[in-house]
Amino acid sequence: MVEVFAVASGKGGTGKTTSTVALGMALAERYDVTVVDADTGMANLLFHAGLSDAETTLHDVLADSAAVEAATYDRFGMTVVPCGTSLDGFRDADPARLREVVATLAADTDVILLDSPPALDSRAAVLPVVMADRAVVVLQPTIPAISDGLKVQEYATSYDTDVAGILFNKVREDGIERVAEKTERYFDGRTLGAVPESERAREARRAGRPLLAHAPDCEAAAAYRAAADSLSVRDGASGDVADRFRSAVIPEPP
Repeated sequence: MVEVFAVASGKGGTGKTTSTVALGMALAERYDVTVVDADTGMANLLFHAGLSDAETTLHDVLADSAAVEAATYDRFGMTVVPCGTSLDGFRDADPARLREVVATLAADTDVILLDSPPALDSRAAVLPVVMADRAVVVLQPTIPAISDGLKVQEYATSYDTDVAGILFNKVREDGIERVAEKTERYFDGRTLGAVPESERAREARRAGRPLLAHAPDCEAAAAYRAAADSLSVRDGASGDVADRFRSAVIPEPP
């Protein structure tokens, strides 16, 4: 079995990468999970997973100078495929090769989480959302964030990518239930959870460790586990997923 999720937000600053890694660790308690940093222009996953010194990254694979296996690392119960941060690496990377990367990974995992770019302004940025089976949309409970999240949904559904759910993050004020209720009227997926604003999450980022490893008993970590528990994983055939990714058409940005 395998299902591919794009973790997307529509804007930066929502805590998308923190959420991707936290969901990955929580799901890894039940599934074989692979997390891929598909944000090839503004990579952050390597810092969250303690891989800032990784010699081989997704940039090398997308430049056809390394095999996928060389860019995979076992971290915190997951397989992690980080992306590099250099401008040269970004320039040399061919985003179209991401199709083959995910197709290869699909043969040996249950869940793939694609940490997607926070904007839909290039072909490389929209590709993870278009290729995924479903999207998890990370939102802050603000009008601009919700508006940008709706753009992600509109683009995803236009390419037959379903919305698995929405995840509120960095929640500060009371009344999230009312915001969530109103938001669900516009989003196809249900609300997976609401993660509170957390100093422990910032500490984890500075320490180069996932939140669930750095502060497993904090309120935010518990919220991420609850969100992962409410995220159903469909039983897809790995061969079918691989074939679909290899044949995916790279769309133009909206």
